Amino acid sequence: MLTPESKAELEKQKYRIVGGHSAVKTCGWTKNMINGQGGCYKLKFYGIMSHQCMQMTTSISCANRCTFCWRGYKAPVSKEWKWEVDDPQKIFDDSIKAHHGLLVGFGGSEKSNKSLYQKSKDVRHVALSLTGEPIIYPKMNELLSLFNKNQISTFLVTNAQYPEHIRDLNRVTQLYLSVDAPTKELLKEIDLPLFSDYWERLNKSLGYLAQKKDRTCIRLTLIRKVNDVLPDKYAELIHKGSPDFIEVKSYMHVGLSRDRLKRENMPLHEEVVDFCKELAMFLPEYEIVSEHVPSRVVLFAKKIYKRKNNWYTWIDFKKWDGLVNSNTEFSAENFMFKTPKVGLSGTGTLEYVHPNLRKKIEEGREKELLADEHTDELELF
Repeated sequence: MLTPESKAELEKQKYRIVGGHSAVKTCGWTKNMINGQGGCYKLKFYGIMSHQCMQMTTSISCANRCTFCWRGYKAPVSKEWKWEVDDPQKIFDDSIKAHHGLLVGFGGSEKSNKSLYQKSKDVRHVALSLTGEPIIYPKMNELLSLFNKNQISTFLVTNAQYPEHIRDLNRVTQLYLSVDAPTKELLKEIDLPLFSDYWERLNKSLGYLAQKKDRTCIRLTLIRKVNDVLPDKYAELIHKGSPDFIEVKSYMHVGLSRDRLKRENMPLHEEVVDFCKELAMFLPEYEIVSEHVPSRVVLFAKKIYKRKNNWYTWIDFKKWDGLVNSNTEFSAENFMFKTPKVGLSGTGTLEYVHPNLRKKIEEGREKELLADEHTDELELF
């Protein structure tokens, strides 16, 4: 799948190639968490412990060349799988090994929190969203089963160009679908898709997303003065997919996207919030729940996740592990947790890790947050 040139470029960017078509890279928020500097938005929104999260993909290839992607155009693109298929167990084992190898330096670092570093060796979450299109790996369901059996939650992101793969996908903890533009013309301009029927594929994918029993999320990546328009049209697409959650995130001016877009194309967090307030007018069944200022992202949730004026967007991972391995029918409502901190800050001030929260995480007592009646005192990051 990879030419020597593209492999060298990825390794220079601190990727670790796994087998013939997979890759691992340490997320910046995993590093921050181990250094005691706070976790990613998935911690604030869903309760994922960032220091125990592995970022990977099962396919470096993609069917799009999105302008906002940090990938270089030397990375492989393809509409179909045309490579040898690596064994799921080998991908699982080698990815964990590569992930640990990338973190080993924190063991001797003076800056790192040694307790959090030790806990990072116990991977509890995997973000299948690193690069490429992971859903096209032919044995994805077998790999998902391995993660489930090993009590590792799965957050899988797809670019909505493979509707049948979405239809046939086994249970995941949370399934993401990227909606990068509100119209057919804009989607072609932004995603540069290989498929000629890209718009039909997107709409078919949204239809299958609406049928999933898992927690689902639609993600919008806003590019200033490009796709931050027509909130009513975005809302029409969101209604087709009927996701549990919506994440509206700023394009980040990083990687090789800097060759295609300007820094001015990166919205401020306040601009993302303003767009979300417009979008909310067309989504009466959703409410804005939370934000993560450093990531410039805002979370919407369906109102079914609100009980007695409290939001329950966090995940009870122990319940999820039990349910997904039980061969019984269940829904997303069966493993909800109370969200400790909600609302918009109204400012661009960076949030920080409250010492009480950090201590509980270090001691493995993060679940106590859910029973804490004084969650307003906790500043999640």
